[in-house]
This record gives sequence, C-alpha cells and structure tokens, in this order.
Amino acid sequence: MAIRMIRKGNDEILKEKASQVKEITPNIINILEDMAETMYSKEGIGLAANQIGVPKRLVVIDIQDGNLLELINPEIIDQEGKEVEIEGCLSFPGILGEVPRATRVVVEAFNREGEKIKLEANGLLARVLQHEIDHLEGNLLVDRAVRFLEEDN
Repeated sequence: MAIRMIRKGNDEILKEKASQVKEITPNIINILEDMAETMYSKEGIGLAANQIGVPKRLVVIDIQDGNLLELINPEIIDQEGKEVEIEGCLSFPGILGEVPRATRVVVEAFNREGEKIKLEANGLLARVLQHEIDHLEGNLLVDRAVRFLEEDN
C-alpha cells in the first residue's frame, strides 16, 4: 500500500468522467488499498480514484464508524429528500461550501470480490456517497456549492 498524491484545484483529471471498471484485477485491489491509506492519512471520510489521478469508477468511504466501504462502479439508483449542509473536500483544502444533496440514497456497486451490493443510506453516509460519486462524474464541490464559507484554522 502507498499514500498517493491527491490532485487539487484545477487539475484536469478532476473534471473527467471516470471510466467503468471492467474487471477486478490485483491492480484494482491495490488502487483501492492505496486510496484507503491516502484517505486515512489526510483524515478524510471519502475519496474517489480520480482524486489520486486514476480515472476509474472507484470510491472508498469511512465515516469513522469502523466500516470501510470499497465501491466499484457505484451508481445512485434512487434518492429522495433535499437538504443543504456544509461539505469540504480533500481536493479543495481550506474550502467549505453549503451543498444541496438528497437526504436518502440507494446505491448499487460491486465489492472487491465482484459481488453486487446495494446500500441504502441517509445522513452523513448519504452525503458522502453523493459527493464521491459526483467526483466520478467530474462534478466538484466548487460546482455544487450554493455558498462558500471560510474554514477556521
């Protein structure tokens, strides 16, 4: 495993739509492990592969509940509700924005074993899922925020 460099700001790969993972290979597993290590090293709660320069549909999430989610080809298949909450992003350090998101989502994806999984989430997990899947579409916090705030340091 390795800590990867997180792409920031205007890096073009952040605006790219990530490609589907066609086969779960040892390389894909290594990328997922590097993503988790990178996310934890930055005290993040979610990371998409294009944030480390890999334009593949891979996401890792840990909302600090002791449950690391590794999602391959995640897709939101249902959503409901709407709320605006404050978000940050490892690719935009020091920037916080108020972002409207669905309050509940249902996501389908594959796990590292290639099994199809379905997650129903609300609260913080729903928000992080939407944020990270947005990254895979090339949609960023700075595109979605309705208002920006300054981070207190």
